[in-house]
Amino acid sequence: MALITLLNSACQTPALVTRTENRTVPASYTDSQDSANTAKVRWRDFFTDPYLNDLIDLALKNNQELNITLQEIEISRNEIKARQGEYLPFVSVGGGAGIEKTPRYTRLGALEATTDIKPEREMPDPLPDFRVGAFARWEVDIWHKLRNAKKAAISRYLASMEGRNFMVTNLIAEIANSYYELLALDNQLAIIRQNIDIQSNALKIVRMEKEATRVTELAVRRFQAQVLNTQNLQYDIQQRIIEAENRINFLVGRYPQPVQRNNQGFESLVPAVIQAGLPSQLLENRPDVRQAEHDLAAARLDVQVAKANFYPSLGLSAGLGIQSFNPVYLATLPESLLASLVGDLAGPVVNKNAIKAAYVSANARQIQAVYNYERTLLNAYIEVVNQLSKISNLEKSYGVKSNEVQALTESITISNRLFSSARADYMEVLLTQRDALESRFDLIETKMQQLNAVVNVYRALGGGWN
Repeated sequence: MALITLLNSACQTPALVTRTENRTVPASYTDSQDSANTAKVRWRDFFTDPYLNDLIDLALKNNQELNITLQEIEISRNEIKARQGEYLPFVSVGGGAGIEKTPRYTRLGALEATTDIKPEREMPDPLPDFRVGAFARWEVDIWHKLRNAKKAAISRYLASMEGRNFMVTNLIAEIANSYYELLALDNQLAIIRQNIDIQSNALKIVRMEKEATRVTELAVRRFQAQVLNTQNLQYDIQQRIIEAENRINFLVGRYPQPVQRNNQGFESLVPAVIQAGLPSQLLENRPDVRQAEHDLAAARLDVQVAKANFYPSLGLSAGLGIQSFNPVYLATLPESLLASLVGDLAGPVVNKNAIKAAYVSANARQIQAVYNYERTLLNAYIEVVNQLSKISNLEKSYGVKSNEVQALTESITISNRLFSSARADYMEVLLTQRDALESRFDLIETKMQQLNAVVNVYRALGGGWN
């Protein structure tokens, strides 16, 4: 009865506040129920530029951060093996030799001296000891504590795999965005050089007008300043090109070198058509959502492991071998046979504060994992919505900006013609050239943002890792 009371006391666990994750997401991003999803498209098929695909392929092999993550996955895999070994019997084989001298004036020594032993069979003094055997120790996993610890390790391994997939998705998106930025900078540099030629020609005309006393030296200086200002812009663009190239070089794991690219026809690039599918597909496609799900599963198993510490543990120990004070007798069986089998049942009764604290902390980490899962899912949905809206608005903006560029480009010719016929002030010509340059810059910037938005929504939907 006393034993039952002790066991009941040991098995009592404190009550905990629990929380279940909310996996509900809106039915759709818009009113469409089309389940076709661009996230299912492989990145080699999604990106059609061969130079970009080569860079991505190189990054997946050489990126240092990705390779560090692969080693973390290997560590998680080995953790599974370690946990699996804990609930299997531990068996060791060994042998030993020793010698013991019993003091005469001790209880054991006095007993040996007073024992009537025949001279030919008296115990050797000092006493040698030789033994060889196998020994086993096994904790019987009656509460599934060790088995749940192994399952938690498996969940963390799967979480690390999803973490790697999420890193691949982000890496591909970062390379693609940097590549499109590089193409945009190339085109902006080309626009600057075109404008330098246009403004230089305008400067020649103004100088001729001054010689004809139709304008003053002030007009010449203003046109000259405009040319110098535009020339200065190209150095900033060149520096940004170097930085964009080296950002790509860092991602692909190589030292600075020119990045091969096709910068022709950038303005005619058409962003890929995105099919967003259904929000519920994020639970399957987004690696970070799946990573949070595996982390949550591991945290729940940790609570079960911590709870099992309140229960008694059953351990078995066994040994089988041979032992003798003389090596000659080791082969004499069954006289030299050594065998043992011991079982023990023990559980905490008094001062369980450490076990309680570990249990409550494991539950708190589980609740943290629930909130992290919900936060990750909410963030994934908002990212998709934001990027879909951005694609729509940028498409409208690009159309308006194209009309603006066309109007300002035509106005340059008109202003120059009016200036030559003395029907326009030179400031009108300068302002028109400046506005035209800015509008073409903005058009290139908008095109880059369009391409980046497509890349980002592909990443937000969970594309790229597969």
